[in-house]
Amino acid sequence: MAYKSKKDSWKMSEKEYTKPEEIYSKIFRAGRRTYFFDVRETKAGDYYLTITESKKNMNEDGTFNYKKHKIYLYKEDFEKFKELLNDVTDYIIDEKGEEVISERHQKDFTPITPENTEENTKNTEENNENKEEKSETNKNDFTDIDFDDI
Repeated sequence: MAYKSKKDSWKMSEKEYTKPEEIYSKIFRAGRRTYFFDVRETKAGDYYLTITESKKNMNEDGTFNYKKHKIYLYKEDFEKFKELLNDVTDYIIDEKGEEVISERHQKDFTPITPENTEENTKNTEENNENKEEKSETNKNDFTDIDFDDI
């Protein structure tokens, strides 16, 4: 597999392989990840879908690289793929709701584990008691004023 030139690195020898042309594309950016949905054409002239996940990573020297993962999806698999995708996404929403719960989205997030469940409950109760005490203290810090006297 000899490459013709750096400029045309996808073209190998004329007999072997040429990069499939993208027919239609959509891009979805999500933080450090980017998803590419590309329609391409087979040698026989039919269309298929490639889904590429590209994740930006920083090297130790401060430069960036991109890790890419691809899925090739052919028309005969579209229905089952959509069915399973809908099924698992519905399951996730039904089980956990639509609110995002993660360390990335909540700085004070602590996952609940059997080891810390009792401790979390105790800390929550203490925090609630402290809030009630502060609330009572704050109420006592004010003097009732009758504005008719002013």
